[in-house]
Amino acid sequence: MNPLDLTSEWDFSLARFDLDDDLVALGADLAPGTIVAAYAHGVFPMGLGEGGAPPMGWWSPQERGVLERDAFHASRSLRRSARAFEVSFDRNFAGVIAGCADPSRDGAWITSEIAAAYTRLHELGVAHSVEVWDDGSLVGGLYGLAIGGLFAGESMFHRATDASKVALGALAHAVYERDDVPRLIDVQWRTPHLGSLGVTEIARDAYRARLPQLVHAPPIAAFGGSGRGR
Repeated sequence: MNPLDLTSEWDFSLARFDLDDDLVALGADLAPGTIVAAYAHGVFPMGLGEGGAPPMGWWSPQERGVLERDAFHASRSLRRSARAFEVSFDRNFAGVIAGCADPSRDGAWITSEIAAAYTRLHELGVAHSVEVWDDGSLVGGLYGLAIGGLFAGESMFHRATDASKVALGALAHAVYERDDVPRLIDVQWRTPHLGSLGVTEIARDAYRARLPQLVHAPPIAAFGGSGRGR
């Protein structure tokens, strides 16, 4: 399905992008159409309470973390680690979101409501996962939304050294497989860890200006259906 066909009663063009703040709106709901409409305007949900609890905040970072084409940096040790793992796409979305939502992790924010909302988007073919396996065990991965040529990453986790890095590298390979269409990986905020992998920042206005072309671009082939592995 085309994610943009989902409807929403909320108009995220009215969010407060003029504020000198990453938080641009409050409230709304987590219906599939609401979330897609938010991402199409450069906005994503995260609760303001402890552990991501309500009230629901809608965020558009003033400096957006992005992984551009050909920017992923794989060190020699990471390339060596990658050979020890198997990577798949959409094989175990539930396992990935559970790993990302582990309440024992620092900065945990994925509530049961958030998990349910993105699981529904996965069922609709909008949210996707990258899994990293070691001898049949899920040891890392990431998930996010694919809308046209945009992959909006939500979270990643690892239970084995370098597993989440391998997931990001596999995502970059899949998203940027074609060089003749608009593509971008959004990671929300750049951290020092993500920066070491090639993530940079662009201003909110510049990021939002790219969105119309991105979300209407041909979809990413790796996420054309569930259960596609490699």
